[in-house]
Amino acid sequence: MKFLHLVRTVATVLPEVEKPNKKVQFNEKVMWTASALLIFLVCCNMPLFGAQHAISSDPYYWVRVILASNRGTLMELGVSPLVTSGLVMQLLAGARMIEVDYNSKEDRALFTAAQKLVGILVTVAQAAAYVLSGMYGDLGALGAGNALLIVAQLFMTGLIVLMLDELLQKGYGLGSGISLFIATNICENIVWSAFSPTTITTGRGTEFEGAVIAFFHLLVTRSNKLEALREALYRQNLPNVTNLMATVLVVLCCVYFQSWRIELPVKYHRYRGQDGKYPIKLFYTGNMPIVLQTALVSNIYFVSQMAYTKAPSNVLVRLLGVWKESGVEGSSTTFQMPVAGIAYYISPPTSLTEIVYDPFHAVFYLLFTLTACAIFSKTWCEVSGTAVRDVARQMREQQIVIRGHRDTATGRTLSRYIPTAAALGGICIGMLTVVADFMGAIGSGTGILLSVTIIFEFYEAFMKENYAGAMKQMGLTGI
Repeated sequence: MKFLHLVRTVATVLPEVEKPNKKVQFNEKVMWTASALLIFLVCCNMPLFGAQHAISSDPYYWVRVILASNRGTLMELGVSPLVTSGLVMQLLAGARMIEVDYNSKEDRALFTAAQKLVGILVTVAQAAAYVLSGMYGDLGALGAGNALLIVAQLFMTGLIVLMLDELLQKGYGLGSGISLFIATNICENIVWSAFSPTTITTGRGTEFEGAVIAFFHLLVTRSNKLEALREALYRQNLPNVTNLMATVLVVLCCVYFQSWRIELPVKYHRYRGQDGKYPIKLFYTGNMPIVLQTALVSNIYFVSQMAYTKAPSNVLVRLLGVWKESGVEGSSTTFQMPVAGIAYYISPPTSLTEIVYDPFHAVFYLLFTLTACAIFSKTWCEVSGTAVRDVARQMREQQIVIRGHRDTATGRTLSRYIPTAAALGGICIGMLTVVADFMGAIGSGTGILLSVTIIFEFYEAFMKENYAGAMKQMGLTGI
């Protein structure tokens, strides 16, 4: 019996969003998308009831922005359970440990249900682990009632996020909920780092957190303008103008590479005389390689920190990661920083000085990120219905052929481009991420790559809706 068949009984009781029984108009999609975003923002700013002051450092500090997480609020877990469940199921399917026939409607539905079930289980497990680790205060001081209440709040919020994501993906909105929430969180972080009016007292005096505001404030208040300019450009522990310039440069590079594509000339047998183009983008698998790589790293971080807190002298635990508490100058925010072990080597170097001091760390991080992105890109291509065989079957069903080739040669022609685009695209995304991290870009290289690719996906979805509307008016809805 297939593993997926074991999920059939559970699938009947899992919450589900029904597919729309008619085409959802563009204005309705915008409304549903905006409503989902509003619910997400409310959850991001609503504190957890029953939680005490968190005295422990933040175990998810490095990946909160990327996972759309906000500490101490209902959105504590962010999209981490969904991304983790997707990572687990896609890898199991890619490794053929789970048999999935993507041509079977039943198998596709059961696979989605299994992924949803894993997401719910991961939500419960992460919520319980957060409470037991003392993130919301000592467990004895919290009491069983408050502990269960916090777990219940995190579970319900995780369920809401799951349903919002399914709502948008079922066609009621644009894109996916995961992408929407991640992009919003990253853009908010970048804007805040650039224009935050919050003041922080450091050893150099009171400074503004936002890089742009601090730049003008330092130039106006300091008598030595050259020293003020140097500090605004290179100040440590707070966003500076150099970080902001690096962010803009990386964004421009991402936008440039987004336009790289090969367009294969095609013709439609169903509509005689109609020609078109089938684009194969360099970023063929979109942002999924970096999303899956982030999910992998974040879970290694979490497991390593939990184990190090309980048994810091254990050899295997120290091999996985050694952690040291750190913080931002003038701020009460503390976080754990990896200083040795696997967790250290898969984390980005924090400065150019660290790259010079420990070049092996920089090289290992570079190779790890590039390899992981390339593997995840090819794996996602195979299991997401965008592999050569899947595209060739879709073109055959829609009676689309590549101009100058026979119908039977479609797969062979596509195989010259799609596997290369998947692997090379994953490597390019990984390289841009590493370069952004080395340059100290705001929001991390991963965050910038995610935000740009996600915004492009929403832009393409917007243009596709407009194109579909224009084709409908022309009576060419099937094209």
